This record gives sequence, structure tokens and C-alpha cells, in this order.
Amino acid sequence: MELHHRTILLTGGTSGLGLEFARQLLALGNTVLLTGRDPAKLAQTQRELPQVHTFQSDVRDPAAIEQLYAQVTARFPALSILINNAGEMRKLNLQDPTLDLRDVTRELDSNLAGPIRMVQQFLPHLLAQPTAAILNVTSGLALTPYPLAPVYGATKAGLRAYTKALRVQLQNTSVRVFELIAPAAKTPLSDPFARDVQEKDLMDPRPLIAQTLQALRQDSWEVYPGMATALRYLSRLAPGLLLRQLSKGVAESLARLQPHAPTTF
Repeated sequence: MELHHRTILLTGGTSGLGLEFARQLLALGNTVLLTGRDPAKLAQTQRELPQVHTFQSDVRDPAAIEQLYAQVTARFPALSILINNAGEMRKLNLQDPTLDLRDVTRELDSNLAGPIRMVQQFLPHLLAQPTAAILNVTSGLALTPYPLAPVYGATKAGLRAYTKALRVQLQNTSVRVFELIAPAAKTPLSDPFARDVQEKDLMDPRPLIAQTLQALRQDSWEVYPGMATALRYLSRLAPGLLLRQLSKGVAESLARLQPHAPTTF
């Protein structure tokens, strides 16, 4: 897939992997449009990367997605690549009696329903382009449960299944469907797990994104940077062993959590 002089929409682009995607895609001469929920973070990103075009939008909100579509397609009709990167990862104690029934599924809205709705909204526009692509960012935890982040892992496994089905349905169209199975990385997403994961096991976002873009140029439908490759094979060859490794220290880590404050909607 050609990654030069394209118009690319990236969700969750104000930090972590999203921000690094923006940097490297801009360096390739692309027009990069990025979204975020926080106006202050969007302004900071604009100062850091003056060439980007920012849009305040929330993938959890269908109305916001509809508004984003109207704004983006009107201003940038050449849009041909959608990168679904926005997401949230939480450490959750499922035995916490104060865990709000609506809040416990919050990650479903951002990590699973959000990308599905984004694709559904933008797909007609992408199908009208000579060549187009969708990249969904999942996780190595789509391949195996991680007991400290039970809902996050479930959302990424669901997004992986959806991405595979989407690829089949679009196989005879101009839209290519890619998946980044991201390993644990040195990003704000990993901050709540700082005492649970050794820093040496966190991949630097720069080579992670560089490997991803190189794989996309080679039309590799699934990208497994860094430790994601090991998870890929261990999840097939020794799933029980892998789960036991990821289950170590769970009780101690959850014991350090403060009781969850219910979210009011």
C-alpha cells in the first residue's frame, strides 16, 4: 500500500502510539487528520506538529462520529485511510462492589463500539476512493486474557474478530483492511500498570510504528511488532502457560487498588 501523499484520519492522536503515527505519517508527506477528546491536548499536539489538522471528537459518541464525518469529508474529500487507534485500558477488580454497572463496560464504547461505528460511518466514502485502507489497532492481549485488565482484553479480542470478518467482506473492493496487534509499549496507556510490567518489556513507540508502516507498505494484513510475535506463537502453542504467566501478582496488584468511584452519566 502506498503511504505517501495520502489523506489519513487517525483517532486518539494526541499521545502514545497515535501521536507517533502522526509524526511518522507527516514525515512521509501525508495529510494527517487526528482526533481527541481533550481540547488542551489537541492544542498541544497542534503546537508540537503544526502540519496536523485536529478535530475534537469522541469515538464513544455516535453523534460525534456523524459530525466528524460531515466535517472531514467536506474539507478533505481525498480521505482514503482510516486508523482506529483511540482506546482505553483500565485495571479493574471485578469483585469491587462499588463498580458501577454502566462504568464497568466503558472500554467497550471506546475500544470496540467506537471503531465499528467509525468504519460503518466512513466506509461508503472509502469505497468511493480508487484505493483505500482501514487499520484497526488491537493488542497482544487480543490473543490471551490479561486478568488485570479483563474488559480491555475482551474489547481487543472482539475488535480482532470484527477486523477479520471485515477483511473478508471487503476482499473484492478497493478497501484493504489491516490490523496492528500492538505489544505493551512506553505510552500513557501503560502508566496504570507501571508496578506490574517491567519497563524493559515495554516497546518504544518509534520502532513499533516504523515496523507497522513498513508492514503496511508490504501489504501485510496483520502486524506483530516486538513481543507481539512471541504472544502470537505462545497463545497457540502454550495458552495455559501464557495465562499463568500473565496471572502472576494479580491478587497483590488488585489489593493496591482504591475502591472504584462510580461514574455518573
